[in-house]
Amino acid sequence: MKQWLLVLLSMLLLSSCQKKAWLFTSFHEPANEGLRLLYSYDGYHWNDLKKTFLAPKIGNQKVMRDPSMVQAKDGTFHLVWTTSWKGDKGFGYAHSKDLVHWSDQRLLPVMAHESSTVNVWAPELFYDDEADQFIIIWASTIPFRFPKGVEDEDNNHRMYYTTTKDFKTFSPTKLFFDPGFSVIDAVIVKRQKNDYVLVLKDNTRPERNLKVAFGKTPLGPFENVSAPFTKKFTEGPSVTKVGKEWLIYFDTYQDKRYDAIKTTDFKSFTNVSPHISIPEGHKHGTILKVKLPIIKKLIKAS
Repeated sequence: MKQWLLVLLSMLLLSSCQKKAWLFTSFHEPANEGLRLLYSYDGYHWNDLKKTFLAPKIGNQKVMRDPSMVQAKDGTFHLVWTTSWKGDKGFGYAHSKDLVHWSDQRLLPVMAHESSTVNVWAPELFYDDEADQFIIIWASTIPFRFPKGVEDEDNNHRMYYTTTKDFKTFSPTKLFFDPGFSVIDAVIVKRQKNDYVLVLKDNTRPERNLKVAFGKTPLGPFENVSAPFTKKFTEGPSVTKVGKEWLIYFDTYQDKRYDAIKTTDFKSFTNVSPHISIPEGHKHGTILKVKLPIIKKLIKAS
């Protein structure tokens, strides 16, 4: 009891003197209720706001999986998500100024030009501060487009991308990452200028684990794919920086739990799962840092 009181006291003291905190986009299975949000004052201990903020209304299945969000320079929050397991040629998009009131939802048909596209999974937003544009990457399968490898033709994913400055006009869809195997759930991380890391899931049946690759620009090319730093049946990496260390959260889905590792160089990794707390039912999204008043307003609204 005393230990938990000390943890609570330290979190309260931390929140009272800091200017920013963390938000973690989330969803609960079966993903038909909509956007959930977690918040944290230290990047390790998370609290659920215990409500949905945006119910999914578009796509064949009308679900909201893998919600990814960034905040633009003008304060607007931009959100993208998976709308269906199969059948959709795009992903969902909406924006908000306060995370409570949202724009109309739009299906962005980024793979409409590829009629045989099986799916559009886990769109991930990244703001490129040097080019002043947003990069959106996602995984899709186009049967017979790439060497079959060990995967069936309808499960042989590669990563694609588009860019935008205003979420109204988008660059033509292009191939983003082809490591020679089925890949999904990729996240771009900027360490510094000309130094980027791609955290990804090797989705082949023998692997199904997380790896990293390295590049000099946010659009790659990403090379030198690492050995796995997680065991099998892990997915959905979410990356944030706490102090001088990077935290990578991920879904250990076979064991039905959430885990995390820390690293300073993306070459050596330390398990910190015993030191995190994640609300039950949380499924993977993205983590972003926001100003503290945003968290306070969300708590009042929940």
